[in-house]
Amino acid sequence: MISKCRWKLLAMLAFVLVVMVWYSISREDRYIELFYFPILEKKEPCLQGEAERKVSKLFGNYSQEQPIFLQLKDYFWVKTPSAYELPYGTKGSEDLLLRVLAITSYSIPESIQRLKCRRCVVVGNGHRLRNSLLGEAINKYDVVIRLNNAPVAGYEGDVGSKTTMRLFYPESAHFNPKVEDNPDTLLVLVAFKAMDFHWIESILSDKKRVRKGFWKQPPLIWDVNPKQIRILNPFFMEIAADKLLRLPMQQPHKIKQKPTTGLLAITLALHLCDLVHIAGFGYPDAQNKKESIHYYEQITIKSMAWSGHNVSQEALAIKRMLEIGAVKNLTYF
Repeated sequence: MISKCRWKLLAMLAFVLVVMVWYSISREDRYIELFYFPILEKKEPCLQGEAERKVSKLFGNYSQEQPIFLQLKDYFWVKTPSAYELPYGTKGSEDLLLRVLAITSYSIPESIQRLKCRRCVVVGNGHRLRNSLLGEAINKYDVVIRLNNAPVAGYEGDVGSKTTMRLFYPESAHFNPKVEDNPDTLLVLVAFKAMDFHWIESILSDKKRVRKGFWKQPPLIWDVNPKQIRILNPFFMEIAADKLLRLPMQQPHKIKQKPTTGLLAITLALHLCDLVHIAGFGYPDAQNKKESIHYYEQITIKSMAWSGHNVSQEALAIKRMLEIGAVKNLTYF
């Protein structure tokens, strides 16, 4: 009897061991399938023009001649009006934009321009950065692009402290950018609507503040150097929507679908850089409704319901970029 019970116990232990091994292998396969590239001690070779060559498979007739930031000279005499309104063009906003561009800048820092091969990392806001210990590795890239109001202070071990560019829109602007950014960080405005230009003009020119027309109140006092502000070329919003998400430029719905700031930042990086890595992208599984989507705050996937962002479609777009090697992932996706 004792012998029979012992065999049953051994059989149960063997079964548990097999399940554990299978789970471990399946997880490893999942990481390999989803292109998880842990940081290596040695730098990956950087080949000039590599990102542009690979991404041409997705973007087709893709050209790096498009300026990254809008320039004042292009709005004195508009010979070729934009085909689309914001966020995919500047149609109807030219006069307002002219005033904004007169008090901001468009140049790319010389320290970036002179690099023979630009290594860039786009740091997302995802929960996978939590306890990742990627901070030191992130700081070693030539260009570090961050998103919206994602904090650095207090999270340096996981997300680093270097910020070359930060993409934002009024509602996502950090109320105290000097705390979270470096003195030379470029603050890149992503304009989704004409009111975004009104807001930045009122802030930088100290005019009467704009309070209406936003889904969330943006800062009314914003201590920044106007020469650190850049206006992102809507071209990148257009190709992210058209080529990556297959979205129509004209949408009749009240809540129009549009790319997230994260996908937009990856699109920009593929235009600017020769080597592009990403970290902190991806959302929790739909079934995991209590998991936070950000590394720094407790906010769930439910908050995305009325955002106009199709996170499932964006996940497929990022996966395609990973498959062709246009970008590589420092966290699992």
